[in-house]
Amino acid sequence: MKLGVITSIFDGMNFKEVVDFAAENDLECLEVACWPKAEGPQRRYAGVCHIDVAGLTVEKAEEIKAYLKVKGVKISALAFYPNTMDADLTKRQANIDHLKKVIDASALLGVNLVTTFIGRLQDKNVEENLEEVKKVWPPILSYAKEKGVRVAIENCPMLFTKDEWPGGQNLMTSPSNWRKIFEILPFDNFGINYDPSHFIWQQIDYIRPIYEFKDKIFHVHYKDIHVFQDKLADVGVMAYPLEYMEPKLPGLGDVDWGRYVAALTDIGYDGDTCIEVEDKAYERSLDDAKRAVRQSAHYLRNFVVR
Repeated sequence: MKLGVITSIFDGMNFKEVVDFAAENDLECLEVACWPKAEGPQRRYAGVCHIDVAGLTVEKAEEIKAYLKVKGVKISALAFYPNTMDADLTKRQANIDHLKKVIDASALLGVNLVTTFIGRLQDKNVEENLEEVKKVWPPILSYAKEKGVRVAIENCPMLFTKDEWPGGQNLMTSPSNWRKIFEILPFDNFGINYDPSHFIWQQIDYIRPIYEFKDKIFHVHYKDIHVFQDKLADVGVMAYPLEYMEPKLPGLGDVDWGRYVAALTDIGYDGDTCIEVEDKAYERSLDDAKRAVRQSAHYLRNFVVR
């Protein structure tokens, strides 16, 4: 397994600066943030653009590949996490259009993997959303397949605050939903970007699905979550999740990383694994973000050795 980081934490740094940081800190891969270049407010950890896929040319792609080769760093995936099933059809189409540009760029760069969300109509039930999946996703996956690109869906519910209530903005959040969606979308280029932290606060076993879905795990995240039991006892599981839990750096939350990595080695996973930083204790500055990545990598090297 290769150890790297998703670059969305490095807002304010350009692509080459991020690659330099990775090389200097013995990180082997980057999940590169590829949101559209835009001004105005963005949601937390979104809106970062380290590769402008809309303006990517063959020449620029070759320049990127050459720089990565010199630095000994690879791109694990191109990342764009929107709601591709937004109820606002204008926003939905804009998200899908940009996702296709990310797919194009992934093919052009020889990465051939895109990490994203499947989306959700947040005020509709699961059954209604599954019907929407049938309409929205086959054309996207067919497009990606034609380009030789795999698509990995992260299992984040995108359900943290009142803005995302009641259903969240990503349907692919549990093993139960995975089975239903994989049945609807039997594409061999369609899989999972596995993040154990989201299962912690949903009270889902985060080890067992690794074995069941071993052939669908295309990419892996390292992010931790701490559930404050006293807060949970006060507000209950029906509260906004951020009222009782908090994202943490690996090793500072409730994930048993030894068991997690052991399960990945059990199934023979030898792909890319990326640190994801969403710990509010490390948000005061870019230097804090860099320190968070170094600290996470130092801890995870107990389990993932170069």
